[in-house]
Amino acid sequence: MSSAKQNAPSTREMERINWLEFGEWVPGKIQTVLLPLGTLEPHGVAPNGTDILAPVAMAREIAPRVNAMIAPVISYGFTGIMDAYPGSFTVPEDAFRNYVRAVLTGLAKNKFKNIILLNGHGGGQTAILSALAQEVGRETNARILVVNWWSYCSDVTLEVFGEDGGHGAENESAYIMAIDSTLVQKKRYKPEMATALPPPNTWTAYPFPSTIMLYKEGQGYPTFDPAKAKKYFAKVNDKIARLIQETIEKWDMAGV
Repeated sequence: MSSAKQNAPSTREMERINWLEFGEWVPGKIQTVLLPLGTLEPHGVAPNGTDILAPVAMAREIAPRVNAMIAPVISYGFTGIMDAYPGSFTVPEDAFRNYVRAVLTGLAKNKFKNIILLNGHGGGQTAILSALAQEVGRETNARILVVNWWSYCSDVTLEVFGEDGGHGAENESAYIMAIDSTLVQKKRYKPEMATALPPPNTWTAYPFPSTIMLYKEGQGYPTFDPAKAKKYFAKVNDKIARLIQETIEKWDMAGV
């Protein structure tokens, strides 16, 4: 066996590894697990599973860099105002909360010291995950990091595209294009599909009238640029990997 193979398991995906090899690597050689989470909802001309596909691809890209295993994705989420569109789902909040809690507790039981939640969906789901991180962390002594990648990487969006993004907008569409360009159907796109998110306490609507939600008026319309998509994908993954590495290093330094 080559030294490269000796320094990594045969696969980092938990559903593909057998129990014998898993026990050889966790927790002795691997103490970190990446848990992708998403939901099914419309994203303009990008797929309904954008919030699933993005964190799964992200996990596969960065797992070797941060020496982590990858847990199976939690695909059904707490969708909210977009769940009236075809193919969308909202899992009731209590069901979602209890299920994610059980998964986190199970990962801790499997001796992962660092549990990294790569969250692909916003709205009420972000608050639930933040609360669960504290609750399960206290109960299990696991160290838990929740990353809402699109928000954390808003500076990358500005750097690559020169303006802000949005839900199903330039940034998310580009990330999916970098994964598989055939999943983004440019021919179906019309600018009228986008609406800027309203300022707080101005107006709300259920369902939201557009499947592309712009963070700022006039910014974030998809341009479907393959070169920028590839650049954005790489820079986002780099920034997320750095955050995970730095967080674990600081946890270790603090002795928590």
